[in-house]
Amino acid sequence: MLVTFSCDVYPNTTYFGDIAQTLLKMMGKRGNVPGAILAEDVPIALERLQSALEKQKAESSVNSDDETDAGQKDWKEKPVPLAHRALPLIELLTAAAKGNCNVMWDRD
Repeated sequence: MLVTFSCDVYPNTTYFGDIAQTLLKMMGKRGNVPGAILAEDVPIALERLQSALEKQKAESSVNSDDETDAGQKDWKEKPVPLAHRALPLIELLTAAAKGNCNVMWDRD
């Protein structure tokens, strides 16, 4: 399943369903699709998402301090960090907050 986030002031952003639901839960939502965030609630959702991503990043950096580059597997086996995957959604939420715009998501 693909989930597309949209608002009137930024291009649509599409994620695989599992990633979208994880990001929604980080924003304090249940992960239901379809859904929406009212314009007045967008800054809170953005703050929650960024805080959750920072917390996850801090936890993963503590766990990876013991690993060396020599101990790493081939780069193709490393997953893309969720914080990197979240960047388009963060940009969409930031634009929506500035434009006082509702954010919606639905299956694509």
